[in-house]
Amino acid sequence: MEPTPEQLAAGEPKGLTPAMCAYLRGETPEELSADANAFLSAFAPPAPPAPPAPRSGGNRGPDVASTGSGVAAGAARYRADHGIDEDGRREPTRPGRANRNPFAENDYVIENH
Repeated sequence: MEPTPEQLAAGEPKGLTPAMCAYLRGETPEELSADANAFLSAFAPPAPPAPPAPRSGGNRGPDVASTGSGVAAGAARYRADHGIDEDGRREPTRPGRANRNPFAENDYVIENH
């Protein structure tokens, strides 16, 4: 459907495309202009979304890249904090201590009745 020159004259100044102008109805330029306003109010683009709210609670910690040392320095710090050597192995623990109950009592005495 092609718009008439009158429809284009009423709709284009208001920001309507030629395809939208083809749907304008009216006999006079004033009626076409009023219909263009009604068309805009009914089919106006939505308002842009509100900006995100600022984070509360302060700084979340520095970014790895912001320290200037890079990923390799972050990996080295992780290994140091978790006791891992350069080859990815943990330091050996003392034998017999890993599966021990920390709440067990060691000072009991067996009584003979």
